[in-house]
Parts: sequence; C-alpha cells; structure tokens
Amino acid sequence: MRRIHKSKIKNPKKVVVIGGGTGVFTVLSGLKKYPVELSAVISMADDGGSTGVLREEFGILPPGDLRRAMVALARTDNKLLSDLFNYRFREGGFRGHAFGNIMLTALERLTGSFEDAVEEAGRILNVQGRVIPVTLDNVELRAELEDGAIVKGETNIDIPKHDSSLKIKKVFLKPHASGNPKAISVIREADLIILGPGDLFTSIIPNLLVRGVGRAIREAKGTKVFVVNTMTKLGETTDFTARDFLDAIEKYLGKGVLDFAVINTKKPSPERLKEYAREGKQVVGLGGNFQKKPVAITGDFVRKSGFVRHDPARLAKVLAGLL
Repeated sequence: MRRIHKSKIKNPKKVVVIGGGTGVFTVLSGLKKYPVELSAVISMADDGGSTGVLREEFGILPPGDLRRAMVALARTDNKLLSDLFNYRFREGGFRGHAFGNIMLTALERLTGSFEDAVEEAGRILNVQGRVIPVTLDNVELRAELEDGAIVKGETNIDIPKHDSSLKIKKVFLKPHASGNPKAISVIREADLIILGPGDLFTSIIPNLLVRGVGRAIREAKGTKVFVVNTMTKLGETTDFTARDFLDAIEKYLGKGVLDFAVINTKKPSPERLKEYAREGKQVVGLGGNFQKKPVAITGDFVRKSGFVRHDPARLAKVLAGLL
C-alpha cells in the first residue's frame, strides 16, 4: 500500500480508538499508515507496576497506557526516541520504571497540568494524532464478583489474588468520574469509533464508566465497531465467547449501539497455544448468532507467529475498510 501523508488529504476521516494497554497500541500502529485523523481516548484506571508507584508517590494520573499510545503514534525517523520512552530500568532506585512514565511525571510538575504534560510529550515524540485521557479525575477501578466480594484496584482485578473461577458481576469507578471534554468532543465528531481490543473489564469498560462517554458514543453519527480479543483471560473473561464479550460491552453501552464486531476465527497451531493453556487461556470462539447488529466481520486477523495477538496491518485494513 502506498503511504499517503495526511496533509495531502483535504478532509481526512476522523477515527477514535478507545481503550488501553497493548490493544490500543496494535490498532494505532496499524491505522497510522492510513490517511486518517487519529485520536486515542485512554483509560485512567491503571494502578499497577511503574504507573501504580508514580500514582501513589506523586499523586499524578496513570501515565503508562498514555505512553504506549504516544509511542504507537510517534512519527519519527529516530527509533531510539521511541525506544527511550519505553525503556524500563532494571536496577537502582528507578528499577521497574519506564522512562516515559518518569518523563510524563516530570512534565506534569513543570507544566502544572497532566493534560499539558501529555501534549508536550506528544510534541517531543512528534505524535501523529491526539492522545487524550478519558477523564482527568483520580479514580480507582473496583469489581464486584458473583459471590458479592469487592475487589479494589485495576491490578488486583487484572492479576487476581482471589478465586479466579469467580465471575465478575460488574465493575465501577470510585469515586464517580466526569468525562474529559476533549475526549467527549473527539468521540462525537468521529467518523469511526473503535473499542478494543484489550482487557475487557480493566482496559475497555472503564472508559464506559466515565460520565458522558457512553452517551457520546451512543449519540455519535460515526460507525461504531468493537474488536473482540483473540484469547480469553483467566479470572476476567474465562471461557468467554465473542458473544459474551459483546454482551458485556452492551451491558454498559446499550444494545444496538455497535454496528460491527471484528472477530478472529483463525485458530493458531497447538504449539503456539501451549503456554496459553498453561495459563488457563483459550482461543475466543464465536458463540451465539450475529444476524442482527452488530454485524460480525470474521477472518484471520492474528499474527503469523509469536504471541496470539492481532496483526496490526490485517486489523487496520479491515477497520479502514469500514470508512
């Protein structure tokens, strides 16, 4: 595909990707090769690892997922700069910290605003598009399990210390959060709104818990699509089918809102699935029927080798096709 610079397109289509973690990175890194105007609306519920320590010690909003999105959208010939933002210290007092997280923390102190810090970091990386926190409120993600127990914190939901066979009944934010006006605005103006892929209850749904976000998606005139994960996750989406993923999203977003669901139907080789099986993870099957909205778009969307994740180029091709 011949790459066309966005500046040569008079009115590029506006695409918003909503989520967090590596899923958003995959979508953004694939779509940035197309002549579209990209925005990433990122969950602010992360509290693990380097991000968690910085939140606790400096009282800032979580920088980790924002950093990944910025690196995905970086338009620079200097790969070293992108690698620098992702570099994770292995020793000393900074052990476990990603350089980009520390830099965002420093920029927040220099500018006096976390939002300004993100924008300045974007300029340094020459980001092709916008990376926007879904909320500017400091929140904690909580989950209610089927036995009534409450799990506090995104990390404790993501890596369960509780009985992982217990299903998640619902997730919620404490305290309630208001949507970032910039996030609400780009969602309403988007020609294409993409949810996922990513951890269902810890990366995608937390965005829908923020006041104003669900309504903005429902009322937006753009096409809405959900990218279903390729694999289940123990303790979060154990034994989930694509239909289960969609049912969970619709519980918070509403039925009949999504136009399309992108579902991988290519099963990787048993060799590639061995490690996943040991971790209690399975390939996500179809489950149920998709005769009505959302319309299922099925196919081979996974990488040919390595981790069983979406291939950025294949996924971007089908998503761009919806425009």
